Amino acid sequence: MGEQIGYARVSTVEQNLDMQQRALKAAAGCSRIFTDRIGGGAVIKPGLEDALRYLRAGDTLCIWRLDRLSRSLHDLLALAECLHMQEIGLHSITELIDTTRPNGRLFFSLVPSRSSSAT
Repeated sequence: MGEQIGYARVSTVEQNLDMQQRALKAAAGCSRIFTDRIGGGAVIKPGLEDALRYLRAGDTLCIWRLDRLSRSLHDLLALAECLHMQEIGLHSITELIDTTRPNGRLFFSLVPSRSSSAT
């Protein structure tokens, strides 16, 4: 079993990462947490990019909420698929989604993909 790697993001400098970081350590047991202070719609999130480079097959990317990764469903699904292809799990603490478990995999299989929703 791999590492639990956390990612926390707040949108403004005034916001605080502490709550997310505490949850990632306590609830998910993250050994390392990458962070960003940048809006959710930003295309480049340096902390997330660092986390993605750090992750290896068997690891799990842990987040406080799905919207910490992306405000776009399309981008979120693309990232989840990319992680899946690399054998990396995705665990959202507040939504109780963990793709290393059957219910978490089911959640992402039920969300329509871009290609299946195109007409």
